[in-house]
Amino acid sequence: MLKRIIAEVLGTFVLVFVGTTTAVLTGGNLLATALAFGLSLTAMIYALGGVSGGHFNPAVSIAQWLTKKISLVEFGFYAAAQLVGAVLGTLLLWVFTDFQTVSLGANQLAPMFVAADLGLLVGLLTEIVLTFIFVLVILSVTKDEEKAPIAGLVIGLVLTMSVIAGFMITGGSLNPVRSLAPALFQGGAAFEQVWFYIVGPLVGGALAGVVANYLHADE
Repeated sequence: MLKRIIAEVLGTFVLVFVGTTTAVLTGGNLLATALAFGLSLTAMIYALGGVSGGHFNPAVSIAQWLTKKISLVEFGFYAAAQLVGAVLGTLLLWVFTDFQTVSLGANQLAPMFVAADLGLLVGLLTEIVLTFIFVLVILSVTKDEEKAPIAGLVIGLVLTMSVIAGFMITGGSLNPVRSLAPALFQGGAAFEQVWFYIVGPLVGGALAGVVANYLHADE
C-alpha cells in the first residue's frame, strides 16, 4: 500500500504540475494545455501504472471502487494521496511564479456562463459528462489484457480530447484534486466554484463505474 500511495502522489504531482504550469506559462493556450495534461498522464501511467494502477484522479478511483477493483479503505488512501500530489504540484508552480496567486491554473467557469441563469448547471453537467466518457474509456481499455500495451496512450488521448471539449466552458478539469489544489492557493472565484469541480467529476466517475458494471455483468 505504501508503494501505491507514493506512486499516486508522484503521478498526480506530475500531472498537475506539468498541466497547470503549461496553462499558466502559455496564457491558457488550449492545445498546449490539453496536450500537457494528456501526455503527462500517458507518461505517468506507463511509468507508475504497474505499481498503483495509475489512477491519479479520485474520479477514476471511485469508479475502480464501484467495479470492485479496490476497497473503500483503499479509495480513501488513493484520494488522500492524489490530493497531496496535486497540492505539491501547485506548490511548486507557486514557487516558480514568485509566490503570486493571481493565476495558478485553477479552473473557473467561463464568464459567459457565469452570467447565465443556468451557468453553474451547464458547468456541472460538462464535468459530469466529460468525466463519465473519460472514466468509462479507462475501465474498458484496462479490462482487456490485449489492449494493455496501448491503454496508457488511449487514456492520454481521451483526456486530451476531453480537455479540448470542455476548455471553453469549465477549463476541462475531470479531476477534483486538479481543480481543488490550485483553488486553495488562488482563492477568489476559483475557490467559490470549486464545489462543482469536485462533485461533477466524482458523479461522472461513479456513473461510469455503474455503467461498466452493468455492461460487463455477464463476463
